[in-house]
Amino acid sequence: MGSKQYAVTFSGRRHGGPFIITHAVLAMLDNESFRGRSWAEKFSDAFRGMKDGVRGQSSFFVHFFCAGLVILAGGVLKIDAQSEWCLLLLCITLVLCAEMFNSALESMARAITDELNPHIATALNISSAAVLVASIGASIIGSLIFANRLATMLAWW
Repeated sequence: MGSKQYAVTFSGRRHGGPFIITHAVLAMLDNESFRGRSWAEKFSDAFRGMKDGVRGQSSFFVHFFCAGLVILAGGVLKIDAQSEWCLLLLCITLVLCAEMFNSALESMARAITDELNPHIATALNISSAAVLVASIGASIIGSLIFANRLATMLAWW
């Protein structure tokens, strides 16, 4: 790598001491061919990231399992409105994306330091809260759609 030094600043000041960048990231920054990657290489990296996110996170599995239950419930309750399916799939996608971002931040935090850092802890808490907010919102939307469909099937209204 030579004697190159990298520092990351936020709002004009450094947070939590020096920011550690792994050798892999430094190699990518120095590698001219990294910037000119093909779409196939970019998609390959994206699918590798998806695999890493799914494999390494038990909470992702829980969300993925719940997504399967939502799709199954939609089929059982015979949801036929395209708009309702779009809302359900959008909610599923939002929760899974939030979980992936949370997992990415957790992975980056482990790469930066093993020591307790209040700034990193705050970032991880915020990313976990984003997953919670997305999950609660998705649950409310799903409950409204399924309750309406169930009420219609049972002729409650």
